[in-house]
Amino acid sequence: MLSSLVEAFKVKELRNKILFTLGILALYRLGSYIPVPGIPFAAFAQAYQEAGGAAMTMIDIFSGGALSHFSVFALGIMPYITASIIMQLMQGVIPAVGRWAKEGEAGRKKITQTTRWLTLALGLINAVGYLLLFQSSTYGVTFSSEVPYGLTCFLVVFTLVAGTGFIMWMGELITQRGIGNGMSLIIFTSIVSRVPSAIFESATSQSDAGMGLAITLLILAVVIIAIPAIIFMERAQRRIPVSYAKRVQGRKMMGGQSTYIPLKVNAAGVIPIIFASCLIYFPAQIAALFNVDWLNSFANAISSGWVNWVLTFVLIIFFAYFYTSMVFNPEELSSNLQKQGGFVPGIRPGTATVNYIKSVIKHVTLPGAMFIAAVAVVPSILFSFTNNYLIQAFGGTSILIMIGVALDTMNKVESQLKMYNYDGFFK
Repeated sequence: MLSSLVEAFKVKELRNKILFTLGILALYRLGSYIPVPGIPFAAFAQAYQEAGGAAMTMIDIFSGGALSHFSVFALGIMPYITASIIMQLMQGVIPAVGRWAKEGEAGRKKITQTTRWLTLALGLINAVGYLLLFQSSTYGVTFSSEVPYGLTCFLVVFTLVAGTGFIMWMGELITQRGIGNGMSLIIFTSIVSRVPSAIFESATSQSDAGMGLAITLLILAVVIIAIPAIIFMERAQRRIPVSYAKRVQGRKMMGGQSTYIPLKVNAAGVIPIIFASCLIYFPAQIAALFNVDWLNSFANAISSGWVNWVLTFVLIIFFAYFYTSMVFNPEELSSNLQKQGGFVPGIRPGTATVNYIKSVIKHVTLPGAMFIAAVAVVPSILFSFTNNYLIQAFGGTSILIMIGVALDTMNKVESQLKMYNYDGFFK
């Protein structure tokens, strides 16, 4: 793998893409520490630490610590992800949006543009919500009297919304000109950035330094052992055999060969986890807007405990099926096979092939979805008993996202390397 990475840097075009991606991610991390003008940072940091809350902690993890610093990127990538979820769901609800998805490049541009405007709208709602929340009695942040109150509020809201738009722009730049999916890499960077501090806090949280170090090493050992199993599930496939009938074209005999349709056990990747996490912590964002006691209690209730575990498990399985159904179209797949003279041995072409593919997808998706749901939920259960911050910051959801994004990015580099006749990462 190291030699392949060296070979990747030898290719000028690929090297430029990798360096461009790293540069954008470094800019993102820098923005996570640039404070919003008008905020009393010392008072806010102390109030945030004292207030706590499971929902705000998880939102802060996905923002890479930007929320706890109240930086220009405090809203993180959540508004964009929420907007993407809404647009995905609207494709099956609103006929016009569904038609856009089938119009090719022109339709995708319409969906992308609508997602951008929806992201800014959600960012505005979140920015106003955080402004009201942090001035409430829970946090008690007060602004300086030297600057007019209305101007300070405008600067805070404008900066947060602009930060959300800038993050969205950076993610799209990585997708277009860099390596991998920009939004996924931004989430990856946010999670990874919290790991060193989580390890340090875990090692020093116990009164007995030796015990704290032992617990930390045990957690890291379990994570290392779990990584190969997660990678195995990420790359596992169910292969549907396909044969092609022999036919004469001119003087040549065509067809006769056999191949297969690869169906990944986890075809949706990390999308179900990201979508489920965003939906679960969306009430916390709404609670920040209205700052009502019962709404805050509800947001915290579904952000931890057995309610959170059940919701996470169910939503991951739902989104795994939902996203897989959008990626694979059995009718289109069967039609293409029939046009090319291909068929599944023992299955009649047409409706029978469509039903067979649907059945295989349904049976293959369930174990993959249950596996990633279990990996996401079990560490949360362990955290409730141990209260170890490393388990929360480096738990199942974080591991699945990091591994999924890393594998996807490596596959992108792999495909680029093969264009230049290199072996790539996976020899």
